[in-house]
Amino acid sequence: MIVYKFLCTISLVFVLFGLVISNVDIFEELKIIIISPDYLITDYFEIAGIGGAFLNSGLLMFAFICILKLLKINPSGVSIAAIMTIGGFALFGKNIFNVWPIVIGVFLYTIMTNENIRTYLYVALFGTALAPITTHLVLKNCLNLNWIGLLFAILIGFLLPPLASFALTLHRGYNLYNVGFTAGFLGMFLGSILKAYELHPEPRYYWHTENQLLLSIFVYSLFYLILLYGLKLNNWSFSGYKNVFKYSGKLLTDFVLLENEAITFINVGILGLLGTSYVLLIGAPINGPTIGGIMTLAGFGALGKHPKNIFPVILGTIIGALTNSQAINSAGMVLAVLFGTTLAPIAGEFGIIWGIIAGFLHSALVMNLGFLHLGMNLYNNGFSGGFVAMFLLAIIDAWKKLKEAIGEKLRRFVKMGSD
Repeated sequence: MIVYKFLCTISLVFVLFGLVISNVDIFEELKIIIISPDYLITDYFEIAGIGGAFLNSGLLMFAFICILKLLKINPSGVSIAAIMTIGGFALFGKNIFNVWPIVIGVFLYTIMTNENIRTYLYVALFGTALAPITTHLVLKNCLNLNWIGLLFAILIGFLLPPLASFALTLHRGYNLYNVGFTAGFLGMFLGSILKAYELHPEPRYYWHTENQLLLSIFVYSLFYLILLYGLKLNNWSFSGYKNVFKYSGKLLTDFVLLENEAITFINVGILGLLGTSYVLLIGAPINGPTIGGIMTLAGFGALGKHPKNIFPVILGTIIGALTNSQAINSAGMVLAVLFGTTLAPIAGEFGIIWGIIAGFLHSALVMNLGFLHLGMNLYNNGFSGGFVAMFLLAIIDAWKKLKEAIGEKLRRFVKMGSD
């Protein structure tokens, strides 16, 4: 029940914060969020208002918590990662309307294949990465439903489970956002079809830069309190926290199951504070997308990420940002740093150098993949992370074989010389 209470508290805090700071009709803001196109990058703070965005996020988190409860799920680290990721992206792309056709499609697949609905529950939750497709296909001119579009959105959800299972075999668990990788493939095909028939959306960029003091205080307070809560459960001590550093983070590294809730909450709080500090230090704004990145970074602090394995990837991404044509505090680069930690298991398994290389490659690749799915896969960094992991795993395997071959030849040479 500790995890349920933790998640419910976060959703309640978001709802209350939204209600308190809204100075206009908050339900009108919510309506704007629902009917507006929301593919990348659409900051709900900018198009509707901070209050409506936080209300949308809190309600959506609570709705999925209720689903977990109704299905009698024993929540763990993957539950925290999923709910916090949904809450973060509900500030820039997901809303209380557009996620459900995807979820229905996944659940329909489990019914048609006689699978236990719990087997693909988290595919449904993370599969809401494709929620903008629902808005694009279904909603036209306010709330006139396009039933063909609705059925198509459900079909997309239906295809997610088999594709997600296959995608995992490609990167072998070294890309934490596996469903984001899967969603990228689905979005790529859908985007190509829409573009072929001139039904594709126009480029979109909304990026909020105001209310920085208020938002900074809120985000810092949230993760500071999470850290304190973890410390309280751990008898006001960091004892045992270093245990998480021994894990590579490869899917599925569930810290709630491997360690305990206290250590997990400490890790979540620390990662949230680190992510927030990074955004502010480079002069980027705290807004819907960056809070989404921070929430996802912190949420996966329950499912594989920790300071030791994210640092090399972040360093590599920063090196890319400092040397490429993008400003380090540009939208693309700040999100690449936050979400690029999807590749943390590479650093955790193969070391600092490979982690830096992974981050560097990600900083370049992620900027050139969004056009494939037209921004309708919200987890674009997960899409990029899958390709980087696949590429590097092949190189790492080849490098190991090369080292062994060279080592063997050197040993033979030394032996011949001694003879």
